[in-house]
Amino acid sequence: MPRLTRPILDTIYRKYNRKELVSPDPLQFLYEYPRKEDREIAALIASSLAYGRVAQILTSVSRVLEAAGPYLRDFILDNGDNHFRREFRNFKHRFTTGEEMSALFIGLKKILETHGSLESCFVSYLEQGAPSLLPAITAFTKEIRHASAMPASSLISDPSKGSACKRLHLFLRWMVREDSVDPGGWKNIQPSMLIIPLDTHMHYFGTCYGFTSRKAADLKTALEITEGFSRLNSGDPVKYDFSLTRFGIRNDLCWDDLESMIK
Repeated sequence: MPRLTRPILDTIYRKYNRKELVSPDPLQFLYEYPRKEDREIAALIASSLAYGRVAQILTSVSRVLEAAGPYLRDFILDNGDNHFRREFRNFKHRFTTGEEMSALFIGLKKILETHGSLESCFVSYLEQGAPSLLPAITAFTKEIRHASAMPASSLISDPSKGSACKRLHLFLRWMVREDSVDPGGWKNIQPSMLIIPLDTHMHYFGTCYGFTSRKAADLKTALEITEGFSRLNSGDPVKYDFSLTRFGIRNDLCWDDLESMIK
């Protein structure tokens, strides 16, 4: 197995962490929201729907965001429960129903009225000096499900059940990190605390390069792979997620291309 080093990862990052390589990816929608208060909502919606075929994901995210308009926060605060139910009555994305989507908007309105922003809600659960984001993530998602009256949801995962919660960690990567790909906006969380959004591509990479030997794509595996990256870049272990997963996602790249760069 080739030895992985930070200079090698940084070379891959510089070459492939480019905005023109984002599409097709739900992340592309976030660039349309210059205001942080709108972008964080777009990020939660886009990441929550990021399961299934990419084409279907993009169609579903576009459907929801177009209905809400360019000022997401204002749309949520200016409308009531019945409006959300009517707007998303016929919405369907794989297991997600229009009822679930309208419930999410109803819950987000309650959270915005209580906390002012999703960031303020999240940070309210973040203990100073806490070694992990997991307790805050668990509490944050619990509040969303409670406000939405959705004890179980296809949109908002429950980290306490041990799943990798890829979509939640995608959301956090997008909002906490800031570079040419991740738009950022949340300033109260350090990138060093982020956890890898574990998908099949990152699981394959982590297995190939000795970060994990686990076969289950669960939270423990995500933490092991994150720790592997932390040994190389403790300040920003999720930095390489986008550039590395391009080799499994894009038709014009393959894992052999990556291996040739690491040798």
